[in-house]
Amino acid sequence: MIRRHLEFGSAIIIVGLVAGAAGAATTLFLHAVEHLTYHYSFGSLLVGVTESSPARRALGPMFGGALAGCGWWWLRRRTRVPQLIDVMTRREQMGRLPLITDAALQIFVVGSGASLGREGAPRQFAAALGDFGTSRWCLTAQDRQILLACAAGAGLGAVYSVPVGGALFAARVLLGTWQPRVLGTALITSALAVAVAAPVTHDATQLVWPDRRLSYLMAASALALSPVALGVGLAFNRLMALAHRAAVTTSWRLIPEIAAAGLVTGMCSLWWPGLPGNGKSILTVILSGEPTLAAAAVILVLKPLLTAVFLRAGAVGGMLTPALATGAAMGSVVTLTINAWTDMTLSVPAVALMGAAGVVAITQRAPLWAAVFVWELARPPWWLFLTFLVVAVVAHRLSILITRRRNQLAADVA
Repeated sequence: MIRRHLEFGSAIIIVGLVAGAAGAATTLFLHAVEHLTYHYSFGSLLVGVTESSPARRALGPMFGGALAGCGWWWLRRRTRVPQLIDVMTRREQMGRLPLITDAALQIFVVGSGASLGREGAPRQFAAALGDFGTSRWCLTAQDRQILLACAAGAGLGAVYSVPVGGALFAARVLLGTWQPRVLGTALITSALAVAVAAPVTHDATQLVWPDRRLSYLMAASALALSPVALGVGLAFNRLMALAHRAAVTTSWRLIPEIAAAGLVTGMCSLWWPGLPGNGKSILTVILSGEPTLAAAAVILVLKPLLTAVFLRAGAVGGMLTPALATGAAMGSVVTLTINAWTDMTLSVPAVALMGAAGVVAITQRAPLWAAVFVWELARPPWWLFLTFLVVAVVAHRLSILITRRRNQLAADVA
């Protein structure tokens, strides 16, 4: 028993360190692919896309998608890539090499401009490394499940510098528990991972936030925005479900289909350079307060559509940041419309983040985590966290009420 506790404590430290290394490695690889695709040396992806030539902007995602498609075609014809959630629940064996290879391909396709999230890759990489580092130790099945979930959450926390968000993702989203042992393990591993990856990932953004005296106005805006966030979140989920293939694609058609999805994204980026990538460029434009109403409306439609196109083509990537960008675009559209038609001057960044929190709460089914994650990303004043929480909780409760009502109507008909 003493040996098990000592080894579990040591495993917590190892998992936190390797998750940080995984977050740093995937971030460096992502930046390398972005710089190679758009041929720039300094600045963000948005700067690289904006300053690249029209031909590179259009064709770069196509060639990147074709190469990633070749990699997935080769990988899937030789082995099965396990789902991380299935590995955690012991429905599938841990395949470390397939998970790491799949993670590398996810980063490659996102770095070359695919409209997908990159958050799945560090989770897979961190879980595979964490399992490798603790596989020979005297740990129970429950211990390993906790460590795998915490490795995945810490990997997410490391790439976005969100230690509390990473910990809550492991405890609430992956394991669905508030147990002190799980929460403590998740907080330690996520904090360690963020600290290890900080020299690579740290990116503080200075933004202008509304005055605290406007807190009542912002709270009212949060309540009014909740039903809109619910509608956008449900539509996003529905679109991704329609785009998701029932079976993993192993045909050679995977290559031209992902390339075609890249070409469509590249062509769209000629007019809207924020579309390539996981959605960070969209958040940068929106939080700077620069978007026009027309541009925000186009992004609101095109970002989820392009994400669905890549999913349908057979690519693999996260849904978190595309949903985040979609929610932020929705908040911007609402704010800019109100500001244009009334005498009000609502803060575009604040309401955009409210929308992001509400949509992510619906897509991830975790309102508290969504509010914490969005707050940690931007680090606004503390009182704005309450408005994020209001949007997330109210939208989530409305979703539950709608689901119950549908089930009741179905039962009455039956």
